[in-house]
Amino acid sequence: MAPPTSAIPDRYYAIFAIYEPFLCAVGFLGAWADPKTTHDGQAPWPNDSPPLDELPRATLVTIIQLAHVCFLLGIINHFVLSAARRHLQNNVALQEKIVSSLLIPLLLGDILHLYVTIWALGDQKWNFREWTPMLWTTLGLGLTLMIPRICWHLGIGRYVDSRDGIHKGASGKTPS
Repeated sequence: MAPPTSAIPDRYYAIFAIYEPFLCAVGFLGAWADPKTTHDGQAPWPNDSPPLDELPRATLVTIIQLAHVCFLLGIINHFVLSAARRHLQNNVALQEKIVSSLLIPLLLGDILHLYVTIWALGDQKWNFREWTPMLWTTLGLGLTLMIPRICWHLGIGRYVDSRDGIHKGASGKTPS
């Protein structure tokens, strides 16, 4: 059996280095193209209508900058994960540590992002019929990233050095 060459198998790589950057790029382009719709779709509005016809400049800048930060996170994922796979393929244990250093803060971000999104809905959080399509999309896509990150951290479907260590002998014990 050949030793593993990656702590981030193809399915995880596809999610975190291709799918996530794609989502971040699409979100950035959508916010850039129509920041008002992006803003207004974040949560249900009282009386079913946002109060402003035009966003204040500070709100506009904040929406676009937030989208820009999300885009940067996606691009960073792609470059870090690609570099880890390419340049650390002979040291899977170190590769796992580098990938973990990227995915831990992203998992914390996923949890906080979902929490803040639900919290910000206030009394409307359980009124699912009033949720906007953007809100459903935000939560749904957030879960499509958070659940695989949890699975990666749990070692599901991947090599884990502390569990599967490539230096173990045929007996399964680490040689002395």
